[in-house]
Amino acid sequence: MKVDVKIGSIRPEDNIRAIASVNLNDCFAIRNVKVMNSTKGLFVAMPRYKTGNGEYKDICFPVTKVFREQLNQAVLQAYEHVLTQNHEQNQRKAEMPTSDQMPEQNTGIQMTGL
Repeated sequence: MKVDVKIGSIRPEDNIRAIASVNLNDCFAIRNVKVMNSTKGLFVAMPRYKTGNGEYKDICFPVTKVFREQLNQAVLQAYEHVLTQNHEQNQRKAEMPTSDQMPEQNTGIQMTGL
């Protein structure tokens, strides 16, 4: 099964670490898949609704253990990939000199008074 994951938002300080969209075989889309943090580590939570008696039920979910593992792995890998990209971008920004640290450059344009 082809599983494409896009991480929509990251919340590093909350129990909900990220929200993802998942496309299955370019035929079926699942929105609002969450990457959650718990005492046991990260896990994937499917979209759910609250019943009248206060319980939560998944709206959609993997039926087999094998596909659940594949889906979880794809979502968590996408999350880790985005974290790595963000970290690398922040590193590059931190290494770039600010405008007051950069030497002046001659643009070759001369201005004359009127």
